[in-house]
Parts: sequence; structure tokens; C-alpha cells
Amino acid sequence: MPLLSVRNLTHTYPNGFQALKGISFDVEAGEFLVVIGLSGSGKSTLLRCLNRLIEPTGGTITFDGKDVTHIANDPLRKHRGQIGMIFQHFNLIPRHSVLNNVLYGALGSTGTLTAMLGRFSEELRTRALEALRVVGIAEKSGVRADALSGGQQQRVAIARALMQQPRMLLADEPVASLDPSTSHSVMTYLERINKDMGTTVICNLHFLSLVRQYATRVIALKDGQLVFNGSPHDITEEWFTTIYGEDAVEVEIR
Repeated sequence: MPLLSVRNLTHTYPNGFQALKGISFDVEAGEFLVVIGLSGSGKSTLLRCLNRLIEPTGGTITFDGKDVTHIANDPLRKHRGQIGMIFQHFNLIPRHSVLNNVLYGALGSTGTLTAMLGRFSEELRTRALEALRVVGIAEKSGVRADALSGGQQQRVAIARALMQQPRMLLADEPVASLDPSTSHSVMTYLERINKDMGTTVICNLHFLSLVRQYATRVIALKDGQLVFNGSPHDITEEWFTTIYGEDAVEVEIR
């Protein structure tokens, strides 16, 4: 049984824009799946439907054998607790320390009052420091988040997601705001989490050079529809044109 199964998924925004048009695919446990496509193709909407930040309009999402398409309240909180989320713009609290930002990843199990009072257990603090060690930034634990570089902030965001001990990690354009060398650094940590910790990763990316290096499988969206599902090495020049259009030029990150 796949860890995640998506069938005929649709989402239409209140203004009438149909972002997803009948998307279907499976994800096996332990995969590093990358989603590609132009801006506006539906990639971010797809990830937000998977962790139910937005409500699907139609279709079904099954996670670990359970239908999670329209769950609410406790079942929804439990579902989100199994799925970590990494955003393009980090979403850290700038004036708070790196360690506290990571600890906030445990809010699902500790509650908001605990965070407001700073009453995190020693066990959670130890876990947070270990998460920072995983992404190579433990020495910055006492530094304010806004004192870090963009790449360092994204690594803090990854550590925060690890605090959930997620079964699946969603990353929405995690390197879009970073320079090329930093992009590889962040992707390397995601790969390590996938391979060493066995965490399933679904990651939205633009650059095919990164896709070919890190993905185990790729799906491509175009105008809200799935147009490719296969190995990253099967994305030929013809497929690139189909996905991105006649005038697109591939840009490599070395």
C-alpha cells in the first residue's frame, strides 16, 4: 500500500480559478518525489491540499490507508502532525532564537501556552538541538533568527519541521530564495533526511539540474494537470518543452 494516494484531486479557488484538475498519483514510503512545473501550474496548491492547509474541491487523498480528504478537528491535527512543511520564505519568528524557532515545531504536541511561557521540557530541548545538528547549525542555537543568512534560516526551518518527527516532509520551493551554492547545501540536508532517516519527501522545484541530482521520481504539472510521472533522467528536451513551453531555456545550478 502506498504511503500517499491521490485520486482525481481538484481545487478551485473562490475567484473561480481551477488550480488542480483531476490529479492522480501515488507516493511510496521513502521516496524523494519532486514536483516540477511553471509558476501557476498548481504545485503549491497541491502541497497545501496534501497537508490540508486548503480544502480539496474534489477527489480523494489517502494517507497511510486513511481517507484524509475532508477530515477536521482531532483527526486533522493528527494528520498534520505526521507531515512536516518547509516554506520558500522560511516563516521563522525573526526576534526569537534559533532554538526557540525549532522548538515551535513541537507545538502540535505541547500547546501554544507552553510556547508563550517558554516552558519546553529538557527532552524537547535535546531533540531540538539534535535537529539542529542534523542540519549542521547547532552552534547557532542561541542566535536570533534574523541574524542568519537565508540558507541558514532555511536549515532552521528544516530542523523545525523535524521536531514533528514527520513521516512525510513537504518542501515548497525550499531553494527559490537562495543562491546556487546554498541551494545545494539545503538540498543535501533534505536528501540526508530522506536517506538516513527514511522520511518521505515531496519537494517543489524549478531547476532540473537539482531535480536530476536529488529526486528518485518526478511528476510534472501544467495548467493544473499532471503531464509527466517518471524518472528524472527521462525528462528529455522534448519533455522539457512540453512541460515548460517552446520558449523556455533550462538553467542549471552547479
